Amino acid sequence: MALTWLNPHVYLDTVLLLGSFANTYAPPDRWFLGAGAMLASILWFVTLGFGARLLGPLFTRPTAWRVLDAAIALVMFALAAGLLLSS
Repeated sequence: MALTWLNPHVYLDTVLLLGSFANTYAPPDRWFLGAGAMLASILWFVTLGFGARLLGPLFTRPTAWRVLDAAIALVMFALAAGLLLSS
């Protein structure tokens, strides 16, 4: 529980980032933005949980971890290259 409730990133992301983004909308639309963000969060974590359970047997093999690590590395290099080329 401490990892969840004492994590400052939770409050920075939800209160500061989402709150300042929501302030750019008119008052009735803010509620739709908040409801959409909550629904997206719920769907993301439910999908993540079920996906982890379904992919568990696949990731018992070291090759699957190597492929996943390589894919993450490619995405990170692509993001870094995009940031370097944009500025």
